[in-house]
Amino acid sequence: MPRQAWIVLATATAGFVVNFWAWALISPLGSYFAGELELSALEKSLLVAVPVVVGSLGRIPVGALTDRFGARVMFPVMSALTILPVLFVGFVATGSLGLMLLGGTFLGLGGTTFAVGVPLVNAWFPPARRGAALGIFGIGMGGTAVSSFTTVALKDRLGLTFPFALVAVLLAVYAVVAAVVLRDAPGRQVPTGSALRRAWTTFRMPVTLQLSFLYAVGFGGFVAFSVYLPTYLRDAFGLEPGDAAIRTAGFVVLAVAMRPVGGLLSDRVGPVPVLVACFAVVAVFATVCALEPPLEPIGTIAFLTMAAALGASSGAVFALLAVVAPPGTVGSVTGIVGAAGGLGGFAPPLVMGAIYGYVGNYKPGLALLAVVALAAALYTAFAMRAVTAGAGRG
Repeated sequence: MPRQAWIVLATATAGFVVNFWAWALISPLGSYFAGELELSALEKSLLVAVPVVVGSLGRIPVGALTDRFGARVMFPVMSALTILPVLFVGFVATGSLGLMLLGGTFLGLGGTTFAVGVPLVNAWFPPARRGAALGIFGIGMGGTAVSSFTTVALKDRLGLTFPFALVAVLLAVYAVVAAVVLRDAPGRQVPTGSALRRAWTTFRMPVTLQLSFLYAVGFGGFVAFSVYLPTYLRDAFGLEPGDAAIRTAGFVVLAVAMRPVGGLLSDRVGPVPVLVACFAVVAVFATVCALEPPLEPIGTIAFLTMAAALGASSGAVFALLAVVAPPGTVGSVTGIVGAAGGLGGFAPPLVMGAIYGYVGNYKPGLALLAVVALAAALYTAFAMRAVTAGAGRG
């Protein structure tokens, strides 16, 4: 392995952390803004979900642009563009729901960098190491944990604007570093034709839709919990905002730590068995949570076990993508699959908010998660083996 490959992996992972930190700035402050702006449960859910859906859909064009122009251009550009909505939300928009939703829309730019980093890392590493390499890159989703750990505390100690100013400075520094350090892999295939045509062709590939479903369940579940778990813990168990934020950060940290484990296991035994096991575990423990056991210790164990399984499944999906995606399409496939993952995290907070507002608890929402996870396990076991066998992996 060339030394440059490890430098690129480290730099891309750092950029992923910073951009995901920016992407997740609103979620830890959801309860604060709900009180200041007198929001309903559904409005609060919408506020924290808007950056998720925009950051998800934005991965489709950003992935196609990365295939065309390369990550060396796209990573610093997207990081620099994310500075503007960070400052807008922190310094201009906090007194209005409409302005917050507008700022949150463009804050989604931070979430699109996932579709920049995956093709970059994928091109630098050989197939036998891509699962582990992409899993290490996926640690960058821990930016949401950084946000959960720090945003509320920084706001309480140094004022509401400080977390946003800090992240804006970090984004600016990273944009400069990325422009200097990052390099696209030698021999990178540059596609021809329009980005729209390439995106449509990629979308029509069966493997793109199959991977999108699996990532919508795995990573979508992680995103949904990372943005809505603070609200759930406060509503269901009466936790204080700081305690709920710390517990959410623990959930995120464990999921992040398990992502490279999922990639590494996929390199060793194949991604399909890893995905089946992960989704089965989620189905079992989502069922446990739907019964609303006491938080200590059963509820905590159940949520942390789901965190581990969701994190590992996310790493396994991209180990599978690295095997089955045709050369020159990794960015486009990643964009669509990444969008599906983010959209998988968009709907659950809205559903959970609506369910809680209607019935006063979250049991039906968690039961629905169990059913979806079971469906994903069965689909992976019976439908995806043929795909990996055709690509030379079991």
